[in-house]
Amino acid sequence: MQLALGQAQAAWDVGEVPVGAVVVDADGQVMGAGYNRTIIDADPTAHAEIVALRAAARALSNYRLPGLMLYVTLEPCVMCMGAMLHARLARVCYGAADPKTGACGSVLDVGAIDRLNHHTSFHGGVLAEPCGDLLRRFFRARRGKESPL
Repeated sequence: MQLALGQAQAAWDVGEVPVGAVVVDADGQVMGAGYNRTIIDADPTAHAEIVALRAAARALSNYRLPGLMLYVTLEPCVMCMGAMLHARLARVCYGAADPKTGACGSVLDVGAIDRLNHHTSFHGGVLAEPCGDLLRRFFRARRGKESPL
């Protein structure tokens, strides 16, 4: 998760919402990493998880990523959950819960849908405090730059 936090900081540094993700194998080797790039890429799908999954898929020359784990600093949204399930990840660990768009139980619980043909294990709250603090500081700084109406 520390590596994912580093990716989140890289997102902040370029003006993106600071969310970072890394995909690792069973030995802890990083197969892909990414951070939010929706603004700089003008791409609504360029969430940190998607960027990291794309990098891992390229590294392995395979769109399926069985046995791999993804660490992300914020609870995934439904789009990212769908991508992670399609990739066949073994496990997803996330930091801070997302009470507005989280799809691992905060708003929806996509992983709990039995009818889906693949199931990935999800574990939340990993370094939740530093993950959430980075987001809170980012939005506090962003609000501070906005002029009151």
